[in-house]
Amino acid sequence: MTMQIVPKEAESLLSWAGLLDAFEAGHRLPMPDIKDLFVYRGADTILDRATWIDGLGALVKVATVVPGNSQRGLPTIFGSVTLYDDITGELTALVDFHLVTKWKTAGDSLLSARRLARKDARNILLVGAGTVARSMVEAYSSIIPDARFTVWNRSRAGAEAMGLAVADNLETAVKQADVICSATMATEPLIKGDWLQPGQHIDLIGAFKPGMREVDDTAMSRARLFVDNRATTIHHIGELIEPLKSGAITENHIVADFYDDPALYARRSDDEITIAKNGGGAHLDLMTASYIAAMWSQR
Repeated sequence: MTMQIVPKEAESLLSWAGLLDAFEAGHRLPMPDIKDLFVYRGADTILDRATWIDGLGALVKVATVVPGNSQRGLPTIFGSVTLYDDITGELTALVDFHLVTKWKTAGDSLLSARRLARKDARNILLVGAGTVARSMVEAYSSIIPDARFTVWNRSRAGAEAMGLAVADNLETAVKQADVICSATMATEPLIKGDWLQPGQHIDLIGAFKPGMREVDDTAMSRARLFVDNRATTIHHIGELIEPLKSGAITENHIVADFYDDPALYARRSDDEITIAKNGGGAHLDLMTASYIAAMWSQR
């Protein structure tokens, strides 16, 4: 029987620690087969992601991204998630798209921050004030209970709506942060490498296709670079495509992804700058949806 998971009730069963445990376990399974399909209509995008992980199951996630919806009073993104049995391929669950996306996206960068941020990191700068930024407040707070948040947004009104301290000058805010989390729809770099300070960690979330990036070549060349999965980021996202093309970095600059030994995906000193690119591939959606389905079944 196909499970119909009620989002609000399901979310009350979840924890960030539980999700990170599911991610750690999922990355010990065989490498996934992942296929992405992009369909474009001007500024609008259909993103269709599918994956199968031997020992866990299969998933198809479809999203429509329509930037103009903000002017219509509608969400920018709509979508669906279907989960399938690992052995038979039977449809096992319909999981709310936004529930999966929230926990997958935030959990992806949370795992990076848990491994890479300095142990004394407290000052967190959120670049962007959308849904993802709100999720990151909750996520970061689960591992840094006394975190102090500041938000910068192109629209000050949007930043103020977060109910957090607001930064008017992005350069100044970047220089003062221990952890910088960028979750925007930027197509040109917002964060300059010359602003970065020793010991900072940067979580890059926003860019998800070739024409998008949030930091410049200097930032990428100054930092030790990490990705969630080489296969879904290196030749797929502008954040990496452009500095590879310019020669600012090579693929060897990428130290590790989540499939490597966790000892490699780690900070070496309190002085180094680290950047983690969140690609958010379908395999992470599958790990997240499977965790949600498991908690729903156990309720």
